[in-house]
Order: sequence, then C-alpha cells, then structure tokens
Amino acid sequence: MQTSTVFLTLLALCAVSFFIGRHRSRLVGMAGGGLSSLKSLPKHYGYMAALWAGLPALLLLVVWLVLEATVLETLVVASLPAEIQGMPDSERGLYYNQLVGFALGNVDTSQVDAAQIEGARYYKEVATVGKQLKLLLVCAVAVLGGLLAVWRVRPDFRARNHVESIFKWILFTCSFIAVLTTLGIVLSVLFEAIRFFQIINISDFLFGLQWSPQMAIRADQVGASGSFGFVPLLVGTLLISFVAMLIAVPVGLMSAIYLSEYASRRFRAFTKPVLEILAGVPTVVYGFFAALTVAPFIRNLGEGLGLTVASESALAAGLVMGIMIIPFVMSLSDDIISAVPVTMREASLGMGATMNETIRKVLLPAALPGIVGGILLAVSRAIGETMIVVMAAGLSAKLTVNPLEAVTTITVQIVTLLVGDQEFDSPKTLAAFALGLVLFFVTLLLNVIALYVVRKYREQYE
Repeated sequence: MQTSTVFLTLLALCAVSFFIGRHRSRLVGMAGGGLSSLKSLPKHYGYMAALWAGLPALLLLVVWLVLEATVLETLVVASLPAEIQGMPDSERGLYYNQLVGFALGNVDTSQVDAAQIEGARYYKEVATVGKQLKLLLVCAVAVLGGLLAVWRVRPDFRARNHVESIFKWILFTCSFIAVLTTLGIVLSVLFEAIRFFQIINISDFLFGLQWSPQMAIRADQVGASGSFGFVPLLVGTLLISFVAMLIAVPVGLMSAIYLSEYASRRFRAFTKPVLEILAGVPTVVYGFFAALTVAPFIRNLGEGLGLTVASESALAAGLVMGIMIIPFVMSLSDDIISAVPVTMREASLGMGATMNETIRKVLLPAALPGIVGGILLAVSRAIGETMIVVMAAGLSAKLTVNPLEAVTTITVQIVTLLVGDQEFDSPKTLAAFALGLVLFFVTLLLNVIALYVVRKYREQYE
C-alpha cells in the first residue's frame, strides 16, 4: 500500500467526517428547536469532525514514515545469521542495502548469497504487513477521532471557538517548523564555517584580495597557493548584481507604471502574461543566450569602439540577468501599484494634479513598501544566480570594478568547490560553507537596510 493511497484514504475519511458532523449538528439543532439553538454554524461542527479525524491520523502517519525504515532494517537484520549481525556497521549496511536491492528487483541473483535471498523474502513479508498495518491504523485513528467529534456535537458546544483554536495551533506549528528549518540551515553552515576559520585566519578571509582555493599537496607544488581572500568574490557579485539592477529596476518599474495607469484593459490582459513568461524560462537558457549572443555582441561592439572587452564579462552576465529579473520587478510593482485605493488617485486628480504628479507624489509613496520588497527579491535573485554567471562571466576571481572584464561570484565558487568528490577536512571544501555564511549575512544586511528605508519613508508619508 503506497503512502499516497493512505493519504488519499485519509482525505476521504476527513471529508466523510465533515459531512457527518455537519448533518449531525443539523439534526441536533432541529431537535432543540431549530438551527438558531446551536452555538455555532453546522459547518463549524463539520470542520471540527474533519480536524479530529485528520490531525491525529496524519500525525500517526508522519511518525510511521519516520520510523518505518529503521524498524524494518532492525527486524530484517535480526533475522539474519549471527555472523552477519556481528559485522561492522558499514559492512552490515552495505550487506543490507544489497539485500533490499535484490528484494526490489534491482540486484541480480548472482550478486547475493543464500542469507540475503532469505532476508529479502522476509523483508517483503514484513514490508507487506507493515503497509497493511499502516493503512489499518491510520483509518482506525481517523474513524475514532471522527466519531468522538460527532459524539461531542451538542447545542451548547461552541465548535467555532474549538476550530479556531486548532487552526491557531496549526499555524503556530508551521511557523515553528519554519523557524527551526532556518535555524538548522544557519547552524549547519555555521559549524562547518567555524572549522574553516580554525584553519584559515578569519581576517585573511574577509579582507584578503586574492582567491585561489587550490591547496598544495606537496611542498614543492607550484600554482596552488591556497589564498582564500573573499573580497574579489564579493566585488564580482556586487558588480554583476549592480549591472543587473540597472537594467531590471527602471525597466520593470516603468513597465509596471504604464500597465497599471496608462494601458488599456485589453493591452494589459495580453502584455502582462507575455512578460511574465520570461520568469518561467530556465536560467540555463538565459545562460546560452548570454554566452552565444550577448557576450560576442558586447565584445565586437567594444572592439569597434577601441575598447578591450573579455570574451566573458560582467557586463554580459549583468545584462542578461537584468532581463531575467524584469518580470519579477514588473509583476510585483504592478500588483502593488494597482492595490493603492482608487480614492487616492481620484482625490489627487480632483485637486488639479496631473497624472505624472499623481504617480510621483501619491501612488509611488503609497506603494513604496511593496516596490522595495519586489526590488529586494530581485536583488536576492541576482545575488543567488549561478548558471548565467558561469556561462557569461567565467570563473576567474579578479578584483576589478570594470564590467568589461571577466569576474565570478560567491555562488559560482560555492558550486565549484562542492562539485565532485570532496573531503570535508580540506580547507578548499570548507571554504564553501564560509562563503555561504558570509552570503547569508550580506543578504540579511540588505533586508535590514530595506526595512529601515521603508519604515523611515512610511513615517514621513503618514
């Protein structure tokens, strides 16, 4: 029995519990003198029955899925001969994985021994019983919870308050999980970064002007200096992001103003979805466009003007990245500007202001928080982009602010350091976590600055 089947069965039981609870409340209400005798609407009693049926069963299903693999392995290993149980953990794990592969039909008979064949048979039996038991227990808990909820249906029972309390705890749990997930990500990066800073001086990392993470294996090895200066990567990231925002912010914002204030409904209904299609284009396609079209065009144009332009440049990557980000800025800004109350427009125009003045002095200040949020989202997208930079800007970590030269970014170097077989005791590999930690704080700083600007402008506006 697949987990999806169990989940769909649980949803069906929740729906049945909802209708039974609602119907039961109507019967109780009519017996007590009408539906007005109920302290809550019939649908609230239905919601209560559905929640009582679904939440405990869902919790049981989650716990089962978490423990299922461990319990199954324990039972199967316990059925194997004693000499196999006495193997080291790594060898026993490989032996068990081969056994499971044979049970699932992924391993040929010639690759397993008699004990594994017998263990695979036992594995199938236990797995089949476990799937049936999982479905039975989930359905039993759901039915029991639904029946208890239906039994509690009384005219004086405030089901609405009960349902709202449950939803409050559900929302709190989701928020708590989100916070824990964020904290786990930060701590996992932080611990590995601390290991890196125990090997490499933190000042050399933050203020170093050379990035060459290749560590020398021998004392006489040439070309592996092991320089971990973070500054060239930060400058390259900010340079490409700056070029991208020079393209995306003006074009996206002006497009949003035109669509929301000047364009006809027919033109808006056609143009906005077409522009938003750009947001669905894979970044690798933008990378090909940057490498095969934009970069050669910029190089030829620069040579025609007597300038020295690298075959891979920050300008090419920034231009294409800006084109990619335009839909984000345009769509979000358009929605925010359109959400400004019509009364503010009408009041401004009624006072004799022109449309231009209304946009500059009324609409944009009112929509500033949303616009700043959209721009911040675009900046985060630009900072985190990898594929376009790899294909259009290269991997060279140069400390330069010239957009005509090849540069690289933090995210590109993180990917480069973690590609392939890596040893997590090497400073070269651990440097990726240090870069990730610094990138996290850079993004956090941008968010804090944006919130400060929005709050200050809001106070002046209000």
